Amino acid sequence: MNDPLVQQVAATLKAGGPGPSSRVTVGLSGGIDSVVLLHVLRRGLRWSPQRISAIHINHQISQHAASWATHCRRYCRTLGVNLKVVKVEVPRGNSTEAAARAARLGVFVDCNADVVALAHNRDDQAETLMLQLLRGAGPRGLAAMPQLGSATPALWRPLLEVPRSAIENYARHHQLAWVEDDSNLDRAYLRNFLRHDVLPLIEKKVPAAKRVLARAARLQAEASDLLDILAVQDIGGHAADGCIETAALGGLPAHRARNALRYFLRSNGVTMPEAGRLDELLRQSLTARDDARVCVDMGDVELRRFRGALHIVRPLPPVSVDFEKVWRGRRPLKLPLLGGVLRFERCQGDGIAASWFQRGVLTVRVRGGGEGLRLIAGGPRRTVRNLLQEAGVPPWRRERLPMLYLDQMLAAVPGVGVDERLRPPAGAAGWRPVWRPD
Repeated sequence: MNDPLVQQVAATLKAGGPGPSSRVTVGLSGGIDSVVLLHVLRRGLRWSPQRISAIHINHQISQHAASWATHCRRYCRTLGVNLKVVKVEVPRGNSTEAAARAARLGVFVDCNADVVALAHNRDDQAETLMLQLLRGAGPRGLAAMPQLGSATPALWRPLLEVPRSAIENYARHHQLAWVEDDSNLDRAYLRNFLRHDVLPLIEKKVPAAKRVLARAARLQAEASDLLDILAVQDIGGHAADGCIETAALGGLPAHRARNALRYFLRSNGVTMPEAGRLDELLRQSLTARDDARVCVDMGDVELRRFRGALHIVRPLPPVSVDFEKVWRGRRPLKLPLLGGVLRFERCQGDGIAASWFQRGVLTVRVRGGGEGLRLIAGGPRRTVRNLLQEAGVPPWRRERLPMLYLDQMLAAVPGVGVDERLRPPAGAAGWRPVWRPD
């Protein structure tokens, strides 16, 4: 604990790191940063092998990838740390870096850890800020990398305030061995160009440039948090529900409406569009006729307007009208093709009477057209189409709404009602179908 780097990581941990019961895995590339981080946690802080493990991701891009994995295995054996090696396929495209990063994040999500410790340092933070500036990012992008993320598992960067020179000194002092990724010298990558050519030139004039840039990132993070608080005030606390009232956006100045819309999209896991697409989405949402079917393609999702609200819709494959699934009703039924989960909840004087489950086979189908329900004894038989319209079910959900049949009789439509012939007497137990879209 006398080493300055160990003390700094300990202070970071105390200020807001993973708790003592958290399962932590270190993202171990084999490079100097991750090698030092694992050594600091295992030997410097004396974390037990029960608390810490490591994961190495083989991107299968470099010809040296296999030897890097071998190096990591040997290193983890010397530290007594369990290592998991995962191979990923990185699609070639416009940005190999972005594709590799997405592949790593996918592995982290499935790594069965509470926290993934990453070895990004202060120099990395300065480079990231420069990259985001050149991309025209706003405060959230300029905040660069957080020290402790909020995702699951949480990404923790205990070296984020540590300069690369301190990491190099630690590695030399402890005689650690690491691998060198030759792609880090390739100036074709913008980050490498900034690292090797631009930032050293700036440091000749401003020696503390990297420290200052890292501080600027922290200030942008604070500004971003304040903008999120403003967005919540402007649109309420329901942004994560997948829909937002257009009236809430329409009553705001343009810059606040854009801020609120960005917050809404981010809260629902939507990839942030470029500025022009965001402006077009806002324009269509606020200026189109009330009866217009607004649908803006955002790549991974669609944004649709319905009854004064903007909805996030995740496209699914077409569903055949012949879709049918037998269901016993005892357990929730996952229906990926319909995009949700169907279950029963117990109720009194409503739902389907228990006795009916003994009389026939329960099946789940989708609308084919012409179906009807009688919801009130002695009342008219109503078409499901009209009932869905009255219930305010958005058009894109109607074609995927599960419909429950007992033998050939339509028994119930979740969110609409149960045919009056199948309901239990007043006060008697029944089972109400509940549909929860993903």
